[in-house]
Amino acid sequence: MSVDGMNLMVRSKVTYQNQVLNLNIDPAITLDDLWIKVRLACRFTDAQLFTVKWLDDEGDLCTVSSQLELDEALRLYELNEDDTLFLHIFSGIPGEPGMQCPGEHKIYRRGARRWYKLKRRLKKLKGRRQRIPIVNPPDDMPDHGDDSSAHRPHYNPATGLGGEVVQGTPKTTPGFGLIDFEMLRVIGRGSYAKVLLVSLKKNKKLYAMKVIKKELVTDEEDVDWVQTEKHVFETASNHPFLVGLHSCFQTRERLFFVIEFVNGGDLMFHMQRQRKLPEDHARFYAAEIILALHFLHEKGIIYRDLKLDNVLLDSDGHIKLTDYGMCKEGILKGDTTSTFCGTPNYIAPEILRGEDYSFSVDWWALGVLMFEMMAGRSPFDIIGMTDNPDQNTEDYLFQVILEKVIRIPRSLSVKASSVLKGFLNKMPMERLGCHPETGFQDIIDHAFFKTVDWDTLQARQVIPPYKPPITDEYGLENFDAQFTEEPVQLTPTSPRTISKIDQGEFEGFEYINPLLMTSADAV
Repeated sequence: MSVDGMNLMVRSKVTYQNQVLNLNIDPAITLDDLWIKVRLACRFTDAQLFTVKWLDDEGDLCTVSSQLELDEALRLYELNEDDTLFLHIFSGIPGEPGMQCPGEHKIYRRGARRWYKLKRRLKKLKGRRQRIPIVNPPDDMPDHGDDSSAHRPHYNPATGLGGEVVQGTPKTTPGFGLIDFEMLRVIGRGSYAKVLLVSLKKNKKLYAMKVIKKELVTDEEDVDWVQTEKHVFETASNHPFLVGLHSCFQTRERLFFVIEFVNGGDLMFHMQRQRKLPEDHARFYAAEIILALHFLHEKGIIYRDLKLDNVLLDSDGHIKLTDYGMCKEGILKGDTTSTFCGTPNYIAPEILRGEDYSFSVDWWALGVLMFEMMAGRSPFDIIGMTDNPDQNTEDYLFQVILEKVIRIPRSLSVKASSVLKGFLNKMPMERLGCHPETGFQDIIDHAFFKTVDWDTLQARQVIPPYKPPITDEYGLENFDAQFTEEPVQLTPTSPRTISKIDQGEFEGFEYINPLLMTSADAV
């Protein structure tokens, strides 16, 4: 039978826990059969709940939870003449609209719509890759019912390829390399990166290591994101309330950021246990965040991803902002940008309205975060919303952000209520902190912050209201056990995949920061 005379398989790439697997799908597949394939591919038990999302041609992740949604994804795959259907798998199911799936590092970039349309035009000019016949479809994944170790390539210490656990991949560039560090624990994970706790072998100093697979950095926007994060890490180094960079290096397979290890956990972790904070605690954290944001703004950087998860506590209880992947650089006085991005619950109204914006979006996000700290809930929670399927969507959440009046809890003080109303003003020109001449001064002069000694705070001489419990040498009790109990391993990348990576995209990535290095660290 000729290829033209038969149905053809749908190529898909399945991303789960930073691993990318190839899966060939029958175009007439049922939702139940897809679920079976996903369970086998991700090694889920029958009781494991999970969420499947596909990446549409505008760069948005769309949930697949019904046959209708699956059919639509496959229909658009054919209509757009795509080469690959990209599926992202997440453990668990989100409980509320706007919430991320457990372990999901979700980035909204609807401003990239023009880029995706351009890619589609270029793809049509180049032609479509030959499709796979449906007869005897050879999935690239091993049958996990067998001994999968037989399918693993042997680890070659000369190249750093193959094997299951990578403990000492040799350096491919001058400076630091993976061989200089001992990998201790997994402390975080997202769709694009894994974060490890590591020890520098020379002096046993602890660092966090953010690891990104090059195969996931697939287009110009992804490369720009990596470079921006590196630049902001460099800028943030040595600031008391920002996570700084020690070094960067790469192998043929991965990019590595070696950054400060902050072992007190994040505010989300602590808020889940305390529900809400006293006003004086919220004031302390907000004030340190304000100093960090002001520093970034003075350097022409919009943070754009302020949320509880990205506010870390150090061993003394001071905050450190982290994760600079969504930052926008080069914003001078009067400049604006327009990219649609952010975490849904924290996105400012001007972004949703499609307006150009500047530093105002960070002050809005601070208002949301302060509301969460003092009220113990999001300002956009509506009673009964999660029980109504029509309201349990991100579009409805965005409508609430744009249109609904924010009700401040009566239990809060007048000063707290005033500062929340100031930051959560839907009109950026009237928002607290957004006056082009007096914005920062307006914040520090606000009645809610009158008791703050800003100079003493900047010098980290104010005693934090809470000191995270650290009972072992690492402080792992402040990190989610779903990460820390994972095996410490870097899964191998196939030589075929590596051969397709344009290594020139990452030229000059290596970096050693003299501000964070001690003489003992010197190469």
